[in-house]
Amino acid sequence: MKSIRIGLPAVALCVVLGACGESATPPSVNPSGGPSLSTVKPSDPNAEPPLPPANSTAPASPRRPSPGWSPGGSAPTGTFTVTGVITQGVEPNCMLIDNYLLIGGPREQLRAGARVTVTGRLQPGLMTTCQQGTPLVVESAKPA
Repeated sequence: MKSIRIGLPAVALCVVLGACGESATPPSVNPSGGPSLSTVKPSDPNAEPPLPPANSTAPASPRRPSPGWSPGGSAPTGTFTVTGVITQGVEPNCMLIDNYLLIGGPREQLRAGARVTVTGRLQPGLMTTCQQGTPLVVESAKPA
């Protein structure tokens, strides 16, 4: 009986790990004749990702404002100011403004739908549970 208790979780683990492996079969053709999307790994790590087909129903990628630096570069130093309308994030108590995750600050002013000017410091390496936006540690906020 003890071997079943040990063996069953081991088999379940093997099944789960086996499902994570790469498929050896080539991608199949879409039977409807419509466009099919596939992932291609570029040989050049700096290459631009391929664009979806023109008639694709895939959603457009979100607009990310340019704060004067690129993800491959270093974050700006000093204070950073952004003005816009605050939106609710996908997780509770996560507030964003133009793809910047607002960390701290006066929550009575930082409410979803409010148009504000926020000043703070970018912390792109800060780990959060909000899963979106570049963290912006708020130093001050005022209605715009």
